[in-house]
Amino acid sequence: MAKTPTKTRRKRRSPTLGPEKTAQLYAALAEDRPAPETELNYHNPFTLVVAVALSAQATDVGVNKATKKLFEVADTPEAMLALGEEGVADHIKTIGLWRNKAKNVIALCELLIEEFGGEVPQTREELTRLPGVGRKTANVVLNEAFGQPTIAVDTHIFRVSNRTGLAPGKTPDDVEDQLERVTPDEFKKGAHHWLILHGRYVCVARKPKCWLCTISDICKFKDKTPDPGRKESDLGPKG
Repeated sequence: MAKTPTKTRRKRRSPTLGPEKTAQLYAALAEDRPAPETELNYHNPFTLVVAVALSAQATDVGVNKATKKLFEVADTPEAMLALGEEGVADHIKTIGLWRNKAKNVIALCELLIEEFGGEVPQTREELTRLPGVGRKTANVVLNEAFGQPTIAVDTHIFRVSNRTGLAPGKTPDDVEDQLERVTPDEFKKGAHHWLILHGRYVCVARKPKCWLCTISDICKFKDKTPDPGRKESDLGPKG
């Protein structure tokens, strides 16, 4: 009995933009923001770790307000530990989850002093041992403080990566894996900042500003927001 010929499965197209368009996307973002950097204020790697840990469920603006005076009096693990949990808490009461965050900051300082000589470690594995420091925080510190080509996926980067088709994924870890795979080496150092700033100010959640977007011609997002145009009320009084 003759065998039924097996159907050849078609190879699925990659859901990403592809190497050429990916490079074009990053080149456009790099031209738009030549010197991207974090919007968190910090003095050194230690204060960066603290600032990023405090930024969970809080805005960078809110964290900067809370840490301005804190970092003036304590910008080392030893000085922060001397403040104590209550002292730290007094400075950060304006941000969310401040009680638990103050507790983590003190525990973080203790571990830095006991196991790392007061210095911030430069590996993800060591950083994530610190209380209140997860993978995302570790990636931010490695990138910003030590120049390593890591990409921390927050809500903005997750949205931009999926919406544009750059690195679609169902979870932040999926997106991070995709970004590490598709991002050209020359763009890996700045990728985190370009994507987060683009998501924060242009590719916003509810109504992306597609008419202002430097990568709108590359982006796969179908429901692009049209240019609202100028309204009479925007032009100022006529009298």
